Amino acid sequence: MTLLYKSTRNTDNVVPASQAILQGLATDGGLYVPTELPKLELNFDELAQKSYQEVAYLIMSAFYPDFTEEELRYCIDSAYDTKFDDAAIAPVVKKGNDYYLELFHGSTIAFKDMALSILPYLMTTSAKKNGVDSEIVILTATSGDTGKAAMAGFADVPGTKIIVFYPKDGVSKIQEKQMVTQKGDNTYVVAIDGNFDDAQSMVKSLFNDAALKQALADNGKQFSSANSINIGRLIPQVVYYVYAYAQLVKQGEIKNGEEINVSVPTGNFGNILAGYYAKQLGVPFKQLICASNPNKVLTDFFQTGVYDRNRPFFVTSSPSMDILISSNLERLIFHLTGDDVAQTNELMNQLTSEGKYEITPEMKARLTDFIGDFATEEETKATIEEIYQEAQYVLDPHTAVAASVLAKHKEANTPSLVVSTASPYKFPRVVVEALTQKETTKDDFDLVDELYRLSNVVIPQAVTELLDAPVRHNRVVAVNDMKACVTEILDIK
Repeated sequence: MTLLYKSTRNTDNVVPASQAILQGLATDGGLYVPTELPKLELNFDELAQKSYQEVAYLIMSAFYPDFTEEELRYCIDSAYDTKFDDAAIAPVVKKGNDYYLELFHGSTIAFKDMALSILPYLMTTSAKKNGVDSEIVILTATSGDTGKAAMAGFADVPGTKIIVFYPKDGVSKIQEKQMVTQKGDNTYVVAIDGNFDDAQSMVKSLFNDAALKQALADNGKQFSSANSINIGRLIPQVVYYVYAYAQLVKQGEIKNGEEINVSVPTGNFGNILAGYYAKQLGVPFKQLICASNPNKVLTDFFQTGVYDRNRPFFVTSSPSMDILISSNLERLIFHLTGDDVAQTNELMNQLTSEGKYEITPEMKARLTDFIGDFATEEETKATIEEIYQEAQYVLDPHTAVAASVLAKHKEANTPSLVVSTASPYKFPRVVVEALTQKETTKDDFDLVDELYRLSNVVIPQAVTELLDAPVRHNRVVAVNDMKACVTEILDIK
């Protein structure tokens, strides 16, 4: 049977990988998932000797069978090149008693680079494969990192435009400056006066707006997404979990087949879902630890089986996790139902109408792969300071959330891998205040230099080049004006 992609909302909506990548969100409002998981023999003694690019080809060729070898190797080699400042692309380092998978060596110093470096190549290749000559409009919401990484990937790519919405007061100053200084005649970034969930919900509604979809078609355009709802984003993330385990085997830190626990800072549930798929492929993960900040909707879900977004929203020191509607959880819910479209629709409709749903006891019993927990703001800052004192290693606040939650669920005889999702230089205020245990009124860019003095960690080029970068985008709109903003940018009447 050829691996295809089916919607979580409609049994008849089945498409090849290239079409799922082009569409982003399924036409019925659902998310695309593989019709089956590929059957791979993962020999980690052999994989330990392979480069990141070679592991990427092994995994992606299995998930994207309608791509030729030439097409896929072009996408992989174009994405994972010298734009990463470490030849390993995603190195695994040991600090103290734990291991850290560093996913911040790309051009925007956050883990989104791992998938968004390749998505433009996958998307433009998919367009050619399917004879699509419409302009592809990437419409996406960001909680801080996706926006910059997506714009960097799609900047000046022929046949594309990208429009990014972000919460005006919900990202770090470094994240905001990265976005508003983005070059590219086809890039647009707009701040909104709400939070990430507001932006994400409105973007989803625009994807499902039939009149807008027709207007786009009439003007030779079509929407796609750079969020992790797009399987062109999600599957490349599976790669680094396979690669990380192989690197631990190569380094002699674990034996082939030995189980490890993985702690993942989690917001939209895409990163940890990729880890779940990696486990299904045969990577020996014992527990996937879903680490949340005080917006702990996922913690409560894993502990109670109830998903309830009707709660206060907190702006925290880990803004990329300030999310109450975790879109990718729908994929896990679908799998927990036994791929039951009707049951998934019912639960997702409850989330829309009531803001909550409860899974069945049978579904909850299938959540044994996961542990859900959270870290307070105080615990996050304390972890940054503790890890630095103990291992001279500087964590960004998102990684610190994962490390803090891991400490609560440590198993004496099970090695632990923390997924490190961003450079500390993306959040200098949080890190400096944690290391000095003092609040500061200094400008974020002054704090970059102070973080260097404190830690001696090299300042990434992605940060130094921001100092004198001119602001190119300064638009702010109300959430309800996002549709009008999009149609104006695209010149659609």
